[in-house]
Amino acid sequence: MARRERTRHLIELGGLVQKAGLVELADDDRATLYGALLDCTARVQGDDAGNVLALWKRRGKRAFDAEAEGAGNG
Repeated sequence: MARRERTRHLIELGGLVQKAGLVELADDDRATLYGALLDCTARVQGDDAGNVLALWKRRGKRAFDAEAEGAGNG
C-alpha cells in the first residue's frame, strides 16, 4: 500500500512539472529539467530561502485558484 501511495505521489509531482510548462520549455530533455530543479533547490538553500518559498507558494496558489475558476466557468 505504501508503494502505491508513493507511486501516486511521484506521478502527481510529474504532473506539476508538466502543468508548469517545464516539459515543453526544456523540449522534454531530462538533463535540462533536472538542472532547472537543481537550480531551484540551490536558490531555496541560499540566504533568501524563506522569501523564495513564500513567493513560489503564492504563485502556485494563484495558479491553482485561477485554474479552479476556469474549470467552473466552462
